Amino acid sequence: MLNWETVLNTAKKGNPEPPRRVEKSEAQWQAELSSEEFYVTRKHGTERPFSSEMCALFEPGIYACVCCHTPLFNAQEKFDSGTGWPSFTAPLEDNVVAYNMDISHGMTRVEVTCNVCDAHLGHVFPDGPLPTKLRYCINAIALAKQK
Repeated sequence: MLNWETVLNTAKKGNPEPPRRVEKSEAQWQAELSSEEFYVTRKHGTERPFSSEMCALFEPGIYACVCCHTPLFNAQEKFDSGTGWPSFTAPLEDNVVAYNMDISHGMTRVEVTCNVCDAHLGHVFPDGPLPTKLRYCINAIALAKQK
């Protein structure tokens, strides 16, 4: 079962093989994405907390990467963390997200990226609900809700 130890080991030892790869130049991404989507996903930015209605959206469906449209999270795994960003307990599949140690801003965190196109999604923390006890804190602008 996915847990914090698994996340840390994956971040340190390497991520699983992605289901496919999507690679584009910076200019191609910039032409396809809004300026805010580009900033968050390609430049590792963060949107303001509580800036998206997606935090309060709890309808069935799948959340995909806004860049490559890879399905990433099931709405059944979504919960209200009170942090101001959509939060999930687990990805849809083990190989759709990648974990990277992030030592920016004077702290150590685990960054979550799309394993298919390397888009920055957010971070994962060990303070979520059961069964995983994980909180995938994801920028809403990095996600596109599918039906």
